[in-house]
Amino acid sequence: MFGAALGALPAFIFTGFMVIAGEAINILTAQLGEVAGIATGDVAPNVTGLVAFGPVFGPHIAFAGGAAATAYAAKNGKMDTGFDYHEGKNILYAFGTEPDILLVGGVFGVLGMFIRQLSGGLALPWDPIAMGVTLSAVAHRLAFGYPLVGEARGDGLLDMSPFARGDTRTAAGGDVAADGGVEADRLAVEPWLPHQYKWSGVAVLGLAAGILGAYIALVTESFFLGFGISAASLLFLNLGVEKIPVTHHITLPASTAALILGSGPDALVALAVGTVFGVYGALAGEVHQRVFYAHSDTHWDPPAAAIVVTTFTIAVLAIIGVFPDSGWVPVPV
Repeated sequence: MFGAALGALPAFIFTGFMVIAGEAINILTAQLGEVAGIATGDVAPNVTGLVAFGPVFGPHIAFAGGAAATAYAAKNGKMDTGFDYHEGKNILYAFGTEPDILLVGGVFGVLGMFIRQLSGGLALPWDPIAMGVTLSAVAHRLAFGYPLVGEARGDGLLDMSPFARGDTRTAAGGDVAADGGVEADRLAVEPWLPHQYKWSGVAVLGLAAGILGAYIALVTESFFLGFGISAASLLFLNLGVEKIPVTHHITLPASTAALILGSGPDALVALAVGTVFGVYGALAGEVHQRVFYAHSDTHWDPPAAAIVVTTFTIAVLAIIGVFPDSGWVPVPV
């Protein structure tokens, strides 16, 4: 309900700030413990786990609930914001005190928590929170009658050239609108981020943010600080600053892979492997946006889906012995 009231993206930005706060507390507490010669890990407040990733700001609850509320509101004609894409994708929009919309957000928040608890409880080999966000999007599309993938209007699902040409759905054959007319103003293909969809740019962004994510993890010994910084940076995107990149699906796998391999003599190897996982996360997100976002009518979160893919890969590498362990990523015992 909080995610619906505030808006899905603003709620996720709060997640980022709380991750930064939680990891800062963890790092400071550890340093103070070293100075004092005492173990403080068991007494430090788990702000990251209980607040940022918990029932307050957890993306599987607040963000996913907000996205579902947006899909519901758009389906029922309760949004007319002039958004460039289908209104069901406008995750910046806050619904304030609309009771039915808040309740829809709450229901899907419960669903997200259930998916996270089930996945984590069974130690399924991926990030259970990211899986909660992803499956919640599947659920709200099915529940409200939206297409799961949508119709490819170019040369297949991966083709973004209709967007580059500015083709509309009228030019691509036309979609009948609710009033019997045709959606002449809607683009034939709607990339998740108009400034972040070309393969070369996405790969280079993955390289840059991957290096940063891996480095931050190695110097702070925090799996999640890079993710928090990436998520918090979306404040500028939410405020309308153009071309702000989205990078949390890059920094999280990069940080995780690098810190699993550790610092010390192998730090350069860890940095390199983390960077590779950053590029992997960036490209995985792009594949997901082309298949599940660009042709349908509601928000499908490419970063969450990419984190599922990259953390599953990390878990598999740990299971077969390539990685010494899987870090925070669950693996079945």
